[in-house]
Amino acid sequence: MRERLLLLTAALLAFGASLGSGFHFDDYAIFADPALASPAGWLRIWTLRQTRPLTYLTFWLNVQTSGQSPVGYHAVNLALHLGAVLLAFECLRRLLPPRAALVAAAIFAVHPLQAESVDYVWGRSIVLASLLCLASLLAWLRGARWQAVAWFAAALLAKEEVVAFPLVLLLLSGRERRAWPPIVSMSALSLAAGVRVIWATAVTPGAFAGPQAGISPWHYFLAQGPVIWRYLRLLLIPWGFTVDPEIAVPPVWLGLAAWLALAALVAVLWRLIAGPWILAGLVLLLASSSIFPAADLAADRRMYLPLLAFAAAFGVMFSRWQRATIPAILALTAVSFARTQVWNSDEALWREAVSRAPDKVRPKIQLARDVAAPEAMQLLASARSLAPADPNVATETGKVLLSQGQAAAALSEFGRALALNPGDAANYNNRGAALAALGQTDAARQDFQHALRLDPNLLSARQNLTALRER
Repeated sequence: MRERLLLLTAALLAFGASLGSGFHFDDYAIFADPALASPAGWLRIWTLRQTRPLTYLTFWLNVQTSGQSPVGYHAVNLALHLGAVLLAFECLRRLLPPRAALVAAAIFAVHPLQAESVDYVWGRSIVLASLLCLASLLAWLRGARWQAVAWFAAALLAKEEVVAFPLVLLLLSGRERRAWPPIVSMSALSLAAGVRVIWATAVTPGAFAGPQAGISPWHYFLAQGPVIWRYLRLLLIPWGFTVDPEIAVPPVWLGLAAWLALAALVAVLWRLIAGPWILAGLVLLLASSSIFPAADLAADRRMYLPLLAFAAAFGVMFSRWQRATIPAILALTAVSFARTQVWNSDEALWREAVSRAPDKVRPKIQLARDVAAPEAMQLLASARSLAPADPNVATETGKVLLSQGQAAAALSEFGRALALNPGDAANYNNRGAALAALGQTDAARQDFQHALRLDPNLLSARQNLTALRER
């Protein structure tokens, strides 16, 4: 009991301040989904296109009980992480010596790489899926193999990114024959989940993965070698975090060299006692860091479940160095506490991103949304000098100008964005807003209607059209 209380206390010290945070980025999509706002909407969550219905069920419950108050959402994230920490310890103490298990569980509980998953409401999917995978692992270790299959099936309904989990069970089971039927069943579930995700991302407008990710599977694969090395660097030296790392598709030789170096790392460490755990961590990264493309080349939350295996490797290697491990875990807790403070506001997150990647356009655009107009215009001017043909720079510039009552100048910027990206429904909606501000209601109506023809789910265009009719 003492060890569990220590682990929970450490996790609360690291991430408890997230209860004072607000919403970020994709969190706002929760309130734009009509299914989540409806009291009976939980039934609509269970559709083929919805790849994470269990996670969305928790969002629905949050909406029904907490409305748009962020405290309840962060409380659920934090509670799920605490549950994952306890289950991680229960699993690790069955797999490792007692001191190594405690060290590994502590690293899993407080490492700064966990901050994005715990502090970001939208990161809940991987925390929930990992919690259910840990329940599956605990059942497996207790000999309840088919119960483990059921827990894993639930994990896939929370987030499909855990599809490689059966391979870890295979590593743990070795040649044990009675383990094969449940592992084969889990693998079939993983395959079905993968096919479902590929189909859903192909048919869902605006998906940021699969065919609509904006990057080919081959180029995504090339980028993931260096990305994984970045994860490993942050694992060892937890400094230099950012929500928008400066990652680009490397030359073919460099991308392949990074993957070959990872293979060499496994080959060198395999004969060491921690080697299989490092391999398990890399295996768990396969779904998010292989060939299935996503718009974001790197995201710290993808390390949430793999961190369990890497933490086990550290626990095995460093558990004897008690004098060093305690200060190290305290230092990790302090860094995580600082990360949580950064996650308390969008402005802090994007200021950090701009400082980490001063030549990158996206952080400047994002920061411009959270600062006063004069600073926003300076940031957008800098972004335009870096990327003159980026329609997003023009769009954001137009929004700032419109907010300052400069509708004519805003119309010019929105027209520029539309010329650069004529297929984007939001560009028509934005131009319509500027036209409406100038009193050109007929032209504005046409733009709003055209935006809805391109994207019937564009809520802002529908609201703008309704407001125009009510004038």
